[in-house]
Amino acid sequence: MLNKFIITIFATFFLNSFAIAETFEIKMLNEGAGGKMIYEPNYLAINIGDTVLFLPTSKGHNAETVKGMIPDGAEKFKSKVGKEFSVTLMNEGIYGIKCTPHYSKGMVALIQVGAAVNLDAVKLVKQKGKAKGKFKSLFEQVK
Repeated sequence: MLNKFIITIFATFFLNSFAIAETFEIKMLNEGAGGKMIYEPNYLAINIGDTVLFLPTSKGHNAETVKGMIPDGAEKFKSKVGKEFSVTLMNEGIYGIKCTPHYSKGMVALIQVGAAVNLDAVKLVKQKGKAKGKFKSLFEQVK
């Protein structure tokens, strides 16, 4: 009887931990409220296990992790241009995201998963073109 009770409690806790995960959408745009060639929003603070859905609202964009801008143990990713893409983020830290064709034009985003445990390391990554200034302002939003 006690074993069934413990199993029920464990199963309830385990299943509920997945039930509270959320999905967040990021639009990939030629132009939006924040200017041209942008992700909207370009900063997210989410929890471990949440999913990010990249929506190709405008053609010609993708989402790719920036080399050196993901937490230790996290897997890099790269979506196909013009295709919807989702990723569930399981490692705590900061993820730098770029649109491969528009990276130097500043089409970047920052996703904070839980605590910003790798913030100092990602700030040291050299950026190209307008991405440098965009990331600098995004770092100011990290909590």
